[in-house]
Amino acid sequence: MRIVYKALAALALSALATTASAQQYPEKPIRLVIPFPPGGGTDVVARVIAQKLGESTGWTLVADNKPGSGGSVGLSLAGKAAPDGYTIVLAQNANLVINPILGKANYDPIKDFAPIGLVASAPQVLVVAKDSPIKTVEDLIAAAKAKDGKLTFASPGVGTSSHLAGELIQQIAGVKFRHVPYKGAAQALPDLLGGRVEIYISSVPSAMVQIKEGVLRPIAVFATKRDADLPDVPTFEEKGLKNSEAVTWWGLAAPAGVPAPIVARINTELNKVLQQPDTKAKLRSAGAEALGGSSDEFGALIKSDVPKWTAVIKAADVKVAD
Repeated sequence: MRIVYKALAALALSALATTASAQQYPEKPIRLVIPFPPGGGTDVVARVIAQKLGESTGWTLVADNKPGSGGSVGLSLAGKAAPDGYTIVLAQNANLVINPILGKANYDPIKDFAPIGLVASAPQVLVVAKDSPIKTVEDLIAAAKAKDGKLTFASPGVGTSSHLAGELIQQIAGVKFRHVPYKGAAQALPDLLGGRVEIYISSVPSAMVQIKEGVLRPIAVFATKRDADLPDVPTFEEKGLKNSEAVTWWGLAAPAGVPAPIVARINTELNKVLQQPDTKAKLRSAGAEALGGSSDEFGALIKSDVPKWTAVIKAADVKVAD
């Protein structure tokens, strides 16, 4: 019994020490790993959150851009850091969930990371050139069936979120496109506007300038509700294509093993700043909608995305070249 009591006492002391550590946290700057170069969408979202957390709490968050391999370099570095709460990462579904499924990452999205909280999201949108005969989802499906697999679909690369959104909608609608991958939007859009490819899928923020200029026509968004920036554009869900959500989401994560009280502390402060009108406005200017929620809810989203995109990738036989 003395052994049992000693073990229980040790556990109690450990719990007290962890709680005390969380109450004193942070005692030094926190490194925020950004797995993309400066200036991109993920970088903008990360710096908004770092700034607002600093203003709200007095914490010092040091942005550390670690680009490479579609975000996998930064995620790998963060996942291997000490689980003390002083290294966190702004992850995306593309690098946290999809890259491991495609074999482009050496980490497990569930086992190697502790979810802290969902930050924001932006849906994908299917667009065509302004003079395209495709004006509605019904037109899109009819054209795909008439062309019997030859309707050309451009994406910014094999295995990207845009590519997989296109594969998802084909599987749900029961049609087939001919995928034409590019090295990015800068290469794909001229061919779309020139009529060399017929449809393109992009994140809403990436396509907004051309949509506002009238050179691109949005057909539908991959979301459960209409996007605030495109209120007149329907969702694929509205058109009867259920379970067609395909968004880019961003969330804070830490290495697995970070004490739960520290995760809870960061999550609490994150949710506070995400409710601030200025934070919402800054994220909206970047094309993202502020979200929030518990760490468990973010973890559940990650866990649900893994089988969803695994099934899409398997059904489409998506393979990324080494």
